[in-house]
Amino acid sequence: MPSQPEGSTVRSFTRARPVRGPLPTHLPRERVVLPSPTACPCCGGRLAKLGDTITGTLDCIPRSYKVIQTVREKFSCRACEAITQPPAPFPPIARGRAGANLLAEIVHGEFAEHQPLNRQSEGFAREGIDLSVSTLADWVGACTAALSPLVTLIRLHVMAGERIHGDDTTVPVLASPKTVIGHLWTYVRDDWPFGGTAAPAAIFAYSRDRGRTHPCRHLAGYAGILQADAYAGFGDLYDPARQPARSPKQRAGRTGGASCSCSPTSPRRRSTHRPAPPAGAGDDPSRPPASGVAGGDRLDQQPPVRNPRRRRRLGHARPPTTATDRSTPARRGWSTCWRMSAPDR
Repeated sequence: MPSQPEGSTVRSFTRARPVRGPLPTHLPRERVVLPSPTACPCCGGRLAKLGDTITGTLDCIPRSYKVIQTVREKFSCRACEAITQPPAPFPPIARGRAGANLLAEIVHGEFAEHQPLNRQSEGFAREGIDLSVSTLADWVGACTAALSPLVTLIRLHVMAGERIHGDDTTVPVLASPKTVIGHLWTYVRDDWPFGGTAAPAAIFAYSRDRGRTHPCRHLAGYAGILQADAYAGFGDLYDPARQPARSPKQRAGRTGGASCSCSPTSPRRRSTHRPAPPAGAGDDPSRPPASGVAGGDRLDQQPPVRNPRRRRRLGHARPPTTATDRSTPARRGWSTCWRMSAPDR
């Protein structure tokens, strides 16, 4: 029987006292001063203040509900007997009894906190408020219709960018008899890292599957730089023969340029393509210079792949896009940046 190894000696140490982080400074402070003695508890002499000790406690105010009664007084003229009354305020939902703050809380709980409407209905019932699931569903649908113009403006703002980032993620969806997996498509415009001044924004689209028809439908009218992974569903968007849907901004010449090829990039190093500036751009003093980069030229160059096994593995991921692009195609999971073809004028 093998002998047991002897125990090793571990050097003792003193455990450091955990350091508490400061409480948020943006929260309001409520000062509660405890009553102090007026005389010395030992001899009864007069006391002089030396200082104080402040202890911070993070607390919350429980949410409360109220009923706002809007009173519109009626007046009659003593001379002509005409009746005057202030007009009724415009509610968030037509003929609805829900205020704007309550609607915002329900929509935020549904989409931001992932709280289904049945759980929210049960929570309201525990607080003495009877709101059925059908009523909450009607309110959420009304909010969706009321916010649709704002969603359209955000979508136009994102699609007007020279470059966008696209990706998708899975999301569980309640269904019968079991939960199914849906997909949430995200398209982000963020020009600040590239010196742009436009505000960053993001739009989301939902689908039940990950079919390649969904990104083609979402980006039907876009003709700019799309930075995404090597998912095959984006392949149709990079086709040089693609004809994006004509929009008023495209007909006005807002987007344009030739199509570019792609190059493989790692997640830490992304390849970027810059379109050629339109004719007469050098005469516009407000447009930044092109920095000597022609349309379709890569701003960074990837080193050649010298490992034969890795080169063969990358070569099976995606065929070359054009005859002029001799770089190694991108592997699945890597980031690629393509210049999507623009419509002919």
